Amino acid sequence: MTLEAHAAADLLRSDRRVLDPVDRSGEVIFGLIMALTFTCSLSVATSGRQEVREMLIGALGCNLAWGIVDGVMYVVTAMVQRARELTLVHAVKATDDAMARRLVHSHMSEALAAVVDEDWLTRTVARLRAVPAPARKAVVTAADLRGAVAVLLVVFLATLPVAVPFMLIHAPERALRVSNGVAILMLFGAGSALARFGGLPRARLGFAMVVLGSGLVGLTIALGG
Repeated sequence: MTLEAHAAADLLRSDRRVLDPVDRSGEVIFGLIMALTFTCSLSVATSGRQEVREMLIGALGCNLAWGIVDGVMYVVTAMVQRARELTLVHAVKATDDAMARRLVHSHMSEALAAVVDEDWLTRTVARLRAVPAPARKAVVTAADLRGAVAVLLVVFLATLPVAVPFMLIHAPERALRVSNGVAILMLFGAGSALARFGGLPRARLGFAMVVLGSGLVGLTIALGG
């Protein structure tokens, strides 16, 4: 398939990958930060099992709630993005060649827009006009729902490795050290995954994510989160 055919098909395709590596890593980091605001605010010097239990319930419940909110927003964002793409297709079909090329060019990423030429745009416009465009309907698709469930699970499950040490280790101070160690490893892994996807140094971005995540946790706690 030619490059312009790929571009045309991409505008009309509804079966996008549910969560790409950037989305997955971002959701994991978000879930970790939410969980760490609970675990790191626990006073290990004075906390008993009841306080630890309440902290765990709070951390799990908060991440579950935010996972639901994030999942709902994923569906809304997917619907809006799909409507935007279909609006472009209909606009290309309804306008003259020069305006259609400008519309297609304006919807490209900055990197791609910088390298395409008029011939490429002309061929892409022709392909878009040749493909029957679906009706513009605000419909939730199965892919949207799969994405919402995936977001919910990623946010919620990111809490569990941080919470498990408090379930298995009775000494709160030791449990907190183990929990923080797990969180550091997960933050490093999320940063490394982002680096791999973007072609960046994995160790450097992994360590940077640990520092950034720790700073965000401290800021969240300081602001009363």
